[in-house]
Amino acid sequence: MSEPEASAAAASATAKPKTETQLRKEAEKEAKRQAKLDKFNKKKEKLGQAAAAKSAPGGDAEKKPKGKKLKEKEVVEYTTDTKPGEKKDCSNAMPSSYTPRYVEAAWYAWWEKQGFFKPEYKHPGMAKREGSFMIPIPPPNVTGSLHLGHALTNSIEDALTRWHRMRGEETLWNPGCDHAGIATQVVVEKKLWREQKKSRHEIGRE
Repeated sequence: MSEPEASAAAASATAKPKTETQLRKEAEKEAKRQAKLDKFNKKKEKLGQAAAAKSAPGGDAEKKPKGKKLKEKEVVEYTTDTKPGEKKDCSNAMPSSYTPRYVEAAWYAWWEKQGFFKPEYKHPGMAKREGSFMIPIPPPNVTGSLHLGHALTNSIEDALTRWHRMRGEETLWNPGCDHAGIATQVVVEKKLWREQKKSRHEIGRE
């Protein structure tokens, strides 16, 4: 008997016999392992059968894909003859779904003619109210993309300005207030160097 075999025989001779609880746990562990192996083999066999059925003539691979075909959305345009500055004719039938080209057509010129963008709204019968309301529109940063926060901020400012204007106050919603000068400068400097290999010092303040 070799030395390793002798050592193994001596270890087995001196090892304590396993208790009934240990033997039961080992049996349960082995049963779970075998169940998982059987489940894996069945799944593998099923996948193989499905692949063979698809590749066979007349199988699922030759069938047309299921699902509804998306219909192309009809683009409806406003075709009524409306001169610039005249109010849009809203007596026509509306499109079944929202169509920007139809909904937004012809309105802007009428808004301008009516003076809706002037600081003071002189509506017949409206009393002049003392005071004014002015709020700046911060532009989006050049360091990122537009998101819902920009839309929410501008919606609130728009509603506030309109409300003060409806009260008869002189209002101004002033666009273009810079609120991220340093971040904007860094982005512009990198762009200049990347495209023209120039620094802000070379371009100068003028």
